[in-house]
Amino acid sequence: MSEEILINVTPRETRVGVVENGVLQEVHVERALKRGYVGNIYRGRVSRVMPGMQAAFVEVGLERAAFLHANDIVRSAPAGNGDGHEGENGDIAAPPTPPISELVHEGQDIIVQVVKDPISSKGARLTTHLSIPSRHLVLLPYAKMIGVSVRIEDEAERVRLKEIMQELTVPQPTDSGPQPSAVSPQLGYIVRTNAEGASREALAADVAYLGRVWRVVQENMRRAEPRARIYEELALPLRALRDLLREDVEKVRVDSRETYDKTIAFTHKFMPVLAERIELYSGERPIFDLYGVEDEIQRALKKEVPLKSGGYLIVDQTEAMTTIDVNTGAFLGHRNLEETVYKTNLEAAQAAARQLRLRNLGGIIIIDFIDMIDAEHKRQVLRMLEKSLAHDHAKTTVYEMSGLGLVEMTRKRTTESLERQLCEPCPACDGRGSVKTAETVTYEIFREITRAVRQFEASSLLVLAAQKVVTRILDEESASVAELEEFTGKTIRFQAEEHYAQEQYDVVLL
Repeated sequence: MSEEILINVTPRETRVGVVENGVLQEVHVERALKRGYVGNIYRGRVSRVMPGMQAAFVEVGLERAAFLHANDIVRSAPAGNGDGHEGENGDIAAPPTPPISELVHEGQDIIVQVVKDPISSKGARLTTHLSIPSRHLVLLPYAKMIGVSVRIEDEAERVRLKEIMQELTVPQPTDSGPQPSAVSPQLGYIVRTNAEGASREALAADVAYLGRVWRVVQENMRRAEPRARIYEELALPLRALRDLLREDVEKVRVDSRETYDKTIAFTHKFMPVLAERIELYSGERPIFDLYGVEDEIQRALKKEVPLKSGGYLIVDQTEAMTTIDVNTGAFLGHRNLEETVYKTNLEAAQAAARQLRLRNLGGIIIIDFIDMIDAEHKRQVLRMLEKSLAHDHAKTTVYEMSGLGLVEMTRKRTTESLERQLCEPCPACDGRGSVKTAETVTYEIFREITRAVRQFEASSLLVLAAQKVVTRILDEESASVAELEEFTGKTIRFQAEEHYAQEQYDVVLL
């Protein structure tokens, strides 16, 4: 698989595109005035404790108070040897959660980290289980454990990595007695997927780097005022290199000299073997245009996704969940209906997986495949979906297909979707996705005229409305206007306003 990372930088916005085999798979956007908060560490102050929700609101200096659940509060430092398949963020088994009122109280200062950005009307989600990532590792300051990412499946490699980490973090006995390790034994680590095949030297460098970062964080903790930021996550270009640059990435192309210099310095420090893959793009044509990324972004903001077979998907994101509806469209197939449906669903499974990643859709997702009779066809479609999701960096969980052909799944999301980052609710329809017909608006205007005449004195009325509405009134409803004038005893004039939305109108008394 050929993979490239494109970094496009303008003065107020940075975008990163991940292209696999010439097809855009991911887009990440960061704006100077609206940087994300995930990974940042703050000295927060508890503003409200809610026993009924087992949670508290914490002020960390953001626009809205952030949310901290009792399950996300450190109570003890459980030990572990990492024999289980931990996630990259180090999910650790914990004893039963006590009441939130026993863990925090109003006015208390508490060190917290953002794990989910503010999304829609919800504030940021917090945890006190701090974690600081590097190229190969995630530092867990309050967990005495060493774990290995579940995505490293080779057991021999898991054992090798774990043994190296134990050597690097546990004091080694010598003739003169135990020698202290480079890091406090109280610190825990998760070995990331990027570490597969990494040398002992590379892991040792990460351990040393994280040790330095943690000492700075500890010093900031002691000095910080309430609601102050203690640690800030890397900017998007460096974060993309840390998390996305792997052996199978052929090129990283950057279109800004300043950012290119920063990425070169970063890679020489943390992944020198891959530094030669970074290139400065200086072509006249914008880099996202050259790779067709701009067009793909525009297509990712539309509901309909065409399939090569002639079928299509309808992607609908709502507050509660995202639904993906599969349709055969113009695809008639070559054999029979079942075979046509099966082929369409196979293609739709691949396309749906890509759209989830491209649009950064998360939470609960329902995919409505076209009904299939053959049980083996259903299994193959589900297998195709799972296989297509394997390259997704976000954690996904797929459940069995229901009798109605529905597949329920979840996808972890820590930031807003692409659409909600780039768009806002339509002012004409107020986010409904539809507008009232000209006919509906016409009858609303007639009712408003009747209401106005009864309430106020006027010799005549002027109605301002959209061109389409006025045209309809003067053509199809001219008889109704005459009846209304006779009923009210007033002269009514209509004037088209070029800039009025279809639902917008004003009734003016003269």
